[in-house]
Amino acid sequence: MVELVGFLTVGMVVLLLILGKTNPIVALVGVPIIGALLLGYSLQDINGFFSSGLGKVISVAVMFIFAILFFGVMNHIGLFDPVINGVIKITQGHVVLIAIGTVIVGSLAHLDGSGATTFLVSIPAFLPIYRKMKMSPNLLVMLVAGSIGIVNLLPWGGPLARSASVLSMDVAALWRPLIPLQLIGLLFLVVFAAIMGLREQKRILAGKNDHLTDENLIDKVTQKIESFAGAPRGKTNRMIYAINWILFIGILVILLGDFLQPSLAFLVGLVIALPLNYKTTKEQADIIKESAPNAILMASIIISAGMFLGILNGTGMLKEMTVSIVSFMPNVILPYLYLIVGFFGLPLDLVTSTDAYYFALLPIILEISAPFGVDPSAVVYSLAIGNNFGAMISPLAPSTWLGVGLAGVSIGSHIRYSFIPMWIFSLVLLALAFVLGLI
Repeated sequence: MVELVGFLTVGMVVLLLILGKTNPIVALVGVPIIGALLLGYSLQDINGFFSSGLGKVISVAVMFIFAILFFGVMNHIGLFDPVINGVIKITQGHVVLIAIGTVIVGSLAHLDGSGATTFLVSIPAFLPIYRKMKMSPNLLVMLVAGSIGIVNLLPWGGPLARSASVLSMDVAALWRPLIPLQLIGLLFLVVFAAIMGLREQKRILAGKNDHLTDENLIDKVTQKIESFAGAPRGKTNRMIYAINWILFIGILVILLGDFLQPSLAFLVGLVIALPLNYKTTKEQADIIKESAPNAILMASIIISAGMFLGILNGTGMLKEMTVSIVSFMPNVILPYLYLIVGFFGLPLDLVTSTDAYYFALLPIILEISAPFGVDPSAVVYSLAIGNNFGAMISPLAPSTWLGVGLAGVSIGSHIRYSFIPMWIFSLVLLALAFVLGLI
């Protein structure tokens, strides 16, 4: 009975998340409560399950809030825009350099962990150049999506934050072993962009030797960046701008060195950044309000996941489901199940939402792998690396629709163009993780 209700609960949550018929908060809270009531648990029991689950995820939720607010300030003041503008100017007129520049700008734009912001900054910045050079806008979307896939493994990105919630561990501790993979992965991504750029160059070489001749194009691009990024150009003096860079680097050093908890590090950063860049309380309140919706939404989903996981564990559903699955699978497969799921991580992203993948599938794979001595972090790395690089290829991700909409391409053409190259690249990253001893 318990495993049946467990499968129905998880299945319904996954179905609702995939279909997008309701907010993740409703699915992650409402369905498991019904499951617990069907098993005969009282409201007082459910209250205890929530308290247990909340204790496991609250630190991640708080970190998300202050990380998003901190990076909201950094984006609003245009901290990275000189670098972005410089990359655009350097790459003008050269197809391969344009492709490389795309992943550099995309990686910088995604430091705040928001896929929407990354597309809003990167696509309008490069689309005029791609059009001028007769380059495919599908290539632009794919390269920006690839940049998101690498950078999104930061602690304030969705995959690790969700995984840390499931494991009940410090997200910064989960992230640090991934730093070499991210750095090497970014180098691989530059090489990947160069290869795709060469392919694109061959495609357009037959007819044109077309370089950028519009002298106003870079100005137009810069204006688009300013419009989407919302950065107050000309209002931040050089001294304050330099201090902001020192602050940004200092926060990264604190995270890397584990000197403060991630949530406290971002809170301190926000406390310094607000009065440094905005002199009045109204300006400070306005910039917080600008980033608050994203911060509250992500924190609410993480807290709701605490309820979901708390009920699955407290009622014994997760344990019984695991026993049931194990009894039906050949023993030879079970120790490597996490690798198999990681291998098919990108295709799975086309049919599962991020929340379903990490909050429903990951706990089950962890339970199955535990008796075989598989390190839980290895399970997380396999699933996250295999899946995350294709996150922005999924039609279930709202940011994907934003990206293809800005580029003027269809979701179908984006998937057809990007699926095979991105899946191959995700497998390269998995192989790199194996070489580095992560899995």
